[in-house]
Amino acid sequence: MKKRYRFFIVLMTVGLCLVFLYPTARWYFFVPKDEQNLALGSREQIRDYARRTAGQDMEKLIAAARNGEEIPEGMEFLVDEARKIYKTSGREIPKTWDAVAVLRVFSRSEVQKVVESHYRDRIFKLKNLQQNAVQLGLDLSGGLSIVLQGDMQALDKRFREQYGRGITDEERETLFNQALEVLSRRIDRFGLTEPVIRKQGTDQIYVEIPGLADPERIRNIIMGKGGLAFHIVDEEATETFYRYLQEHPGTVPNEDGTLPVEGIVPDDVLILGVYERDSYGLDEWKSYAAVKKQVGLDGTHIRDARAERAGQLSEPVAVFLLDSEGGEIFYTFTSANTKKPMAIVLDNRIRSIAIINEGIHESVQLRGLDMGEANDIAIILRTAALPVELTVVNQQSIGPSLGADTITRGLYALLGGLAVVMIFMLLYYRTAGINAIVAQALNIYLMFSILSVLNFTLTLPSIAGFILTIGMAVDANVIIFERMKEELRLGKGRRAAVDAGFEKAFWAIMDSNITTFIAALFLSQLGTGPIKGFAVSLAIGVFSSVFTALFVSRLIFDFSTDVMGSKKLLVGWFIRPIQADHSESRV
Repeated sequence: MKKRYRFFIVLMTVGLCLVFLYPTARWYFFVPKDEQNLALGSREQIRDYARRTAGQDMEKLIAAARNGEEIPEGMEFLVDEARKIYKTSGREIPKTWDAVAVLRVFSRSEVQKVVESHYRDRIFKLKNLQQNAVQLGLDLSGGLSIVLQGDMQALDKRFREQYGRGITDEERETLFNQALEVLSRRIDRFGLTEPVIRKQGTDQIYVEIPGLADPERIRNIIMGKGGLAFHIVDEEATETFYRYLQEHPGTVPNEDGTLPVEGIVPDDVLILGVYERDSYGLDEWKSYAAVKKQVGLDGTHIRDARAERAGQLSEPVAVFLLDSEGGEIFYTFTSANTKKPMAIVLDNRIRSIAIINEGIHESVQLRGLDMGEANDIAIILRTAALPVELTVVNQQSIGPSLGADTITRGLYALLGGLAVVMIFMLLYYRTAGINAIVAQALNIYLMFSILSVLNFTLTLPSIAGFILTIGMAVDANVIIFERMKEELRLGKGRRAAVDAGFEKAFWAIMDSNITTFIAALFLSQLGTGPIKGFAVSLAIGVFSSVFTALFVSRLIFDFSTDVMGSKKLLVGWFIRPIQADHSESRV
């Protein structure tokens, strides 16, 4: 390959890796600690922060308008919103923007909404940035680890009672995967830091929650039951309740759906709240609806749920599939209640209401939704309750101070090892050692860039893998330099020695790195936890070290020869040619 093409490939690789590394670099080095804590907080905490800060800024803006002052610092974004309104209404745009000019086109509630949206969007952008950066594992950031055991005997017993047969391996794996999804959904719903949830063996689930976490709260979240059910909406009772509510506006239903005053609605009716997702991804109360206490179908009969498009108009629908017993129950239930509204109730909250058009058997479609709502309902149907009974068999807490100390020690080990290797290469191989140092620095840069784009979770074994690759990376340079020494002793010049050195060292380097990569590949596929983290970092290090040693290092030598015009090759001490008449190779 021509040197010009190699140069452009290296340049493009460096630029692409810079893009990959940007989220990690920005999150850990340019985002203030207080904003990091906000982004790592729950959605409720983000909502409270945005609303509280928006209220404070609103008071500052009003005070500035009363005093005829400029827009308070940090609120300049309001000018862009105000300018849009001026243009839309056809009004003359002010020559100078002050607090009065901004408030002239906004009501107080509108200003508060715009400011709140600004803070909300900024924190959620930081939250997305953190999710795209290299994550710190439990051993580095502290947190909580829990091992859950699935009750396979109870699951098999349930299948024998319902279907007259034991559970198959395929069904057991499917239910376990659903349990993983349920746990992910629950933990995300409570706004906790991004967890690590994975299957361990055939009947265990391992959960890691990095960062500060309340063990008792996490335990309650994981072991909570959660219930999904379908009820018929009683429209007449709903109207009766709203009439009563107009006369007695302070009336609020109890948590179990009953009313504090008897006789308002029939005894077979519950008053439940209808909830929708707000801009923070939290459940927001919208209205009330009266539903029959009789449960038409519970969520234990749902086999699968998904969002898709159906019909000639490709309208979004939420589709869920029932088992045979559930299909019979639901068909009888829906056939008796056609043209009536049916409520999907999760944890005593109505998530959706749809009209029953006909008797429904095993495949159910809920229409009248947009695609986002259809996806949400499908998730609700899939994650309503744990399909496998779980018990906690092990729970451990790790303090953040221990993780911080581990990070410091790992960083010192990484930098210390790198410094010693670089000093050795520089002293032993002289000018050629500078080449190795540049290749080593680029090697580390490539490794962290690949980790960033893969959204890798960095653990202590991963750092160990990086430290190991430092020695492996410089080993390729040592092989190349020693080959060059042999060529110089044969009396060859710089260009011939460089060409022969890389050519003769190529397969020795490739053989050793290919075997290491194969071992790392098997470890990453068969290993779990720390072993897998070590294997992945080792595999990445092997790939990047080969690239820098054979590709980048060669380009640097060629650049020195062709562009800088170097004649001598300083690759060690006291190298004398065997043939004395080749004075060009004397160093």
